[in-house]
Amino acid sequence: MARPKKSSVRLHEPTSQRNVRLYTLEVFLLSGPITEKFAKENPEISRTIQIRGDQTLEDLHHALFDAFDRWDEHMYEFQFGKGPMDPKAPRYVLPDALVNMGEKNPLAGRVDRTSIDSLGLKVGRSFGYWFDFGDDWWHQINVEAIEDEAPAGKFPRVTKRVGKSSPQYAEEEE
Repeated sequence: MARPKKSSVRLHEPTSQRNVRLYTLEVFLLSGPITEKFAKENPEISRTIQIRGDQTLEDLHHALFDAFDRWDEHMYEFQFGKGPMDPKAPRYVLPDALVNMGEKNPLAGRVDRTSIDSLGLKVGRSFGYWFDFGDDWWHQINVEAIEDEAPAGKFPRVTKRVGKSSPQYAEEEE
C-alpha cells in the first residue's frame, strides 16, 4: 500500500490583525426622548468607538447599545445618505425588516452581513444610526480616523465618553 503524499495545502490561519483596518467613529446623540433638565446638564452626549473593518454594522450596533447604557433591545438601522435622518438614504437594516421597504427608502443591505470595510468609508464622512423606531433615538456617526492596521485587542471598544448616558426611557430619569 502506497503512503499518501504529504499535502502542500496549509490550514487556514486566523486573519492577521495587521491586515485589517481600524476605524475610529465619533457618535453624537442628536435627539431622543430626554427631558429638558437632562439636556441642559448634558449639552453634548457622544461616544468614540473603534471598530475593525472586518466587523459588521450589527457589531457596531451592539457597541453603541452598550456605550449608551441601553438595556431594552429595539429595531434599528444605519442610513448612508446626505446626512443623518435623510429620508431617501440607502438603509442597512435587520433581516426581519426586509419586507415592506418601499422605493422611498432604498434597501442597501443587512446589518449582519455588511462589514465596516465594505462601506467605503472615508475620514470626514458621516452617516446616521436610528435606534428604537417608536422613541426615535437619532445619532450622527462621524468617521474620525482610519488606520491601515488594527492593533491586538478586543473590538469594538469605547475610547471616549462625553456626557452622561440618557435614560433609555424618560420615566427612568426620576
